[in-house]
Amino acid sequence: MGWEEVDREPDWVRIKAPERERPGLSFQLEKDHRPPAWPSGPGEQQMQAHLDIQVDDLAAETERARALSATVEEHQPQDDVRVLRDAHGHLFCLFLPGA
Repeated sequence: MGWEEVDREPDWVRIKAPERERPGLSFQLEKDHRPPAWPSGPGEQQMQAHLDIQVDDLAAETERARALSATVEEHQPQDDVRVLRDAHGHLFCLFLPGA
């Protein structure tokens, strides 16, 4: 996304766009994190939150995410959306405009 890290502590980090104070994203370490099931089912760990990131080239950005340690989920509910999982098990989606 081209954002930069602006604050960091041992268990917390904040990123934002280089020219703006907001919007920004903060991430906090949860030592007991359990990755959610995808797709979720009864009794399984549910997703707490995820990011949807709009991209212009789904294939290229999927490969870029994979190069940064993301994995592509087997279950893909839409052709113009890619469900991925980061190295820590958090789900996120890349999607094309209009999806």
